[in-house]
Amino acid sequence: MAARLEIRNVSKTFPGVRALDDVSMSVEPGEIRALLGENGAGKSTLGKIIAGVYSRSQGIVVIDGQEIEGVDEKAAGELGIGIVHQEGSLVPQLSVAENIFAGRQPTRWLGQVDRRAMREQARALIAELGVVIDPAVKVASLSPAQAQIVEIAKALSRDLRILILDEPTAALTLTETEKLFEVVRKLAGNGVSIIYVSHRLAEIFSLCHSVTVLKDGRLAGTRRVAETSTDELIRLMVGREVHLSRAASRSLGPVVLKADNVSAPPLVRSASITVRAGEIVCLAGLIGSGRSEFCEAIFGARRRRGGAVSISGAPVDPTGPWDGKRAGIGMVPEDRKTSGLFLGMDIVNNVAATVLSKVSSGVNFSNSKAEALAKSFVDELRIATPTVHKVVGDLSGGNQQKVLLAKWLAMEPRLLIVDEPTRGVDVGARSEIYRLLRALADKGVALLIVSSDLPEVLALADRIVVMAEGRTVGELPGDGASEEQVLRLATKYTASVAGLRGEPARATA
Repeated sequence: MAARLEIRNVSKTFPGVRALDDVSMSVEPGEIRALLGENGAGKSTLGKIIAGVYSRSQGIVVIDGQEIEGVDEKAAGELGIGIVHQEGSLVPQLSVAENIFAGRQPTRWLGQVDRRAMREQARALIAELGVVIDPAVKVASLSPAQAQIVEIAKALSRDLRILILDEPTAALTLTETEKLFEVVRKLAGNGVSIIYVSHRLAEIFSLCHSVTVLKDGRLAGTRRVAETSTDELIRLMVGREVHLSRAASRSLGPVVLKADNVSAPPLVRSASITVRAGEIVCLAGLIGSGRSEFCEAIFGARRRRGGAVSISGAPVDPTGPWDGKRAGIGMVPEDRKTSGLFLGMDIVNNVAATVLSKVSSGVNFSNSKAEALAKSFVDELRIATPTVHKVVGDLSGGNQQKVLLAKWLAMEPRLLIVDEPTRGVDVGARSEIYRLLRALADKGVALLIVSSDLPEVLALADRIVVMAEGRTVGELPGDGASEEQVLRLATKYTASVAGLRGEPARATA
């Protein structure tokens, strides 16, 4: 079969950085090709070159036998190339239909926009994907999964030949991910070639036909998914063995965190947990179960309405994060970009933000103390940066996550809460973060970790506490637990509550 897409010796250079170096690959019609690699390997850059977002510095791109020269994103769309960006490209305050046909709305004979025709065409495109979304509603009201479907419908509104999906499931639940996979498989069955960029190896083995691995901007190899393994793909990505399996058990100290019957309406109804010094407790459950909100109530970022919390036996009732911090609690939030880091500031200022008294001489901020502190964490956490004065927004996702950890480790917390510790980071950085968290536990820090990634929960946890419907509903030992056991606890309670209410049970995770 003739190739739908051919990439021949493509390179891309940004000022001071060679993002892609002599990369070649070909994709057939109807093929789902995974694009895999560490942060900074060049995956998104290659996708954006194909979609016309970036121009290439050298090399050739061929679509259905025709060499494509110097196209922009609009021209690429007219050639049948669509891209769903990791950060999204929809306008929240416009309707679904207005987003799908932005800049090319159907018009009446006097040039007025034909809104009825636009809505009907949008409705038909969405129906092709096997879902129902009202084309008149604003995008702001959609779930992340629905927004992804609208992005794909936008691409489908042209004669789609190639669809590039860049980390499409990062904010999706398990059920939403399965719905997206159904849509992707349907498109591939209709002959659309899919380029699927993801860090999640399990998704690649579930969805894709083949996988191309990039390392440091160069082609590391291409494999048929049926003929490769997780270990081989990891070796191609990072050039070394990476261990994500469980570590040896460690001795535990006294109870650091004790939370009894905590309520923080509307999502936290009655949640209890204990975490000992040197222990890693993972909080699992379905999306909407109240996991993050429970942690926010412990830390003080969410007002607690009932229950009791103590740290090392001393009651705490924080009115804000500053009280939680004063009690020895650190919290690494789920979204590092919007609520965790100062992206426009350098590593020094980010690390110093939680410990200004440590890096000040009297009332004056000490640059030398702050720099020394930042350098110590750059070395300890193996943060890849040429200087501690590097702007954090310019670092890779994995290194940003390490800076966020450093920011809270600087205060030497007794309890560290980490919400989604490896979201959006590659497998090499994931291994490093696991090492860091285990090293903290070895030093006696109590760790409470929220994760939607069940393999991660099983790899890290000494104990697993499961939440559902705002309540803690069960507990499992980390050693020997299975994904099925965790999901059974989470879904059994949710199904029983839904039955009492006369509602359909939810199965998202």
